[in-house]
Amino acid sequence: MTRASRYGLVAYVKDPVRGFIQNIRQELHPNLPHLAAHLSLLPPRCLNGDEASAQALIEEACVHIEPFEVSLGEVETFIPVTPTVFIRVAHAAFLMTELHSRLNASVLAFEEPWPYLPHLTIVKMNAEEEAQEAYRIASRRWSDFEGSRSIRVAQLTFVREEASNQWVDLAEFPLGRPLLKH
Repeated sequence: MTRASRYGLVAYVKDPVRGFIQNIRQELHPNLPHLAAHLSLLPPRCLNGDEASAQALIEEACVHIEPFEVSLGEVETFIPVTPTVFIRVAHAAFLMTELHSRLNASVLAFEEPWPYLPHLTIVKMNAEEEAQEAYRIASRRWSDFEGSRSIRVAQLTFVREEASNQWVDLAEFPLGRPLLKH
């Protein structure tokens, strides 16, 4: 029996934060394939319908949301629930939460195991002890990071998991209404 595909909706992060995340992931867990640095608007889920219906729902929602900026806060961890190290969205997290609530409906509706928390995952380790060490290292590196901690969210990407930890982009959705052409 094959398992149902999982889908997500993400906002990819650009440099300099992207470079920081890629470098720290390579240092902390070099053997693990990672989806590019991103903010998750919809964490992994199975669909309650087909991809076309999901994309139509996303497109309809995105035209009503103007691009926005978030700022990253401190490094944190989801220990003991999961051995994941992340950077919390500190400023404008409410915009991500509102968008998540709007999109977690219909074909994309999913009862998530944990409350939605806007964040940027650094790494998910295999065990709590490894995650504690990763947290210490990532915290030091992040405190030394001198680049901008602001991320402009202007486009969302609908993704599908092809294999464990291997995701492919299906469609991109710009936020806001496109300019009308005369």
